Amino acid sequence: MKIIMLGAPGAGKGTQAEMIAEKYHLPHVSTGDIFRANIKNGTELGKEAKSYMDQGLLVPDELTVKILMDRVSQEDCKNGYILDGFPRNIPQAEVLDKALAELGDKIDHAIDMEVPDERIIRRMVGRRACVSCGATYHVENVPPKKEGICDKCGDALILRDDDREETVKNRLNVYHEQTQPLIEFYEKKGILKTVDGTKDMMDVFKEITEILA
Repeated sequence: MKIIMLGAPGAGKGTQAEMIAEKYHLPHVSTGDIFRANIKNGTELGKEAKSYMDQGLLVPDELTVKILMDRVSQEDCKNGYILDGFPRNIPQAEVLDKALAELGDKIDHAIDMEVPDERIIRRMVGRRACVSCGATYHVENVPPKKEGICDKCGDALILRDDDREETVKNRLNVYHEQTQPLIEFYEKKGILKTVDGTKDMMDVFKEITEILA
């Protein structure tokens, strides 16, 4: 079972991907993690990717897919995997499809978590993180016992730059421009399923497990 998680930043893809991975014993494959692992381990692919990153350039789609294919060819992926954060655009999806087709393989499910922009902005702007232990809170949904103070270690909570309203809006614009067209791409392939990402986390998970059943 090979799954792609789609949805805007802050839609909750990562959380659901982790829960699916645990339930179905599938690896949760994040491109960011793969890049870091290859660079840390000094692999040839890692060195090639680092040469682009060091110049502030985006890693070309073909190389990203090569690194990804290297990861999903490992033993723990033989029964499937969940891709989170890739593909980010149509060209990447096309390169991925081609690489999988060469192995006689394909993606089984593309799950789109639908959440309106205004809900995402409220979700992300309300997030707070501890500067010391990394614990996370939300001013409305999971507030700390004392405002601005971490329950766990007593240090200060901050609004990360990534979660500032202007940054969130910019990320959403990029998503709508580059990533959202993937919804139609996978719909045409007949593998797209849409879930309501505004529901309670466990209700969303139940909906996803019914799709995968």
